[in-house]
Amino acid sequence: MTTYPGSCHCGKVTFEIDTQIERVTLCDCSVCTKKGVALIGVPDDEFRLLSGEADLSLYQFGSGEARHWFCSHCGIHTHGRPRNNPLRHVVNARCLDAYEAIMADVPVRHFDGKNHPKDRGA
Repeated sequence: MTTYPGSCHCGKVTFEIDTQIERVTLCDCSVCTKKGVALIGVPDDEFRLLSGEADLSLYQFGSGEARHWFCSHCGIHTHGRPRNNPLRHVVNARCLDAYEAIMADVPVRHFDGKNHPKDRGA
């Protein structure tokens, strides 16, 4: 496993993940599209919030299942809990220090968030 540090734009929120990145996911749901995030899913034990917990704000919409945390100072979405698996984290790959190297090295998967499986009863 590799440790990948990351942060929001202003640096108040910092985190790291210990994982083997196998892919980056681009979701086309309304919020992911407007935020422009690239997602990496990690189990809870692979995610550590290092600083800025008090600086985070939470955004939820629709079913309220998904949780989207962002820095209340610079507005950057750093991580969340996805609707399809709220017991794990997703981090915004664009916040990782090694973002360019990651994107050059791993496949990108597209997720049809406009037609979420939970909206179809799946």
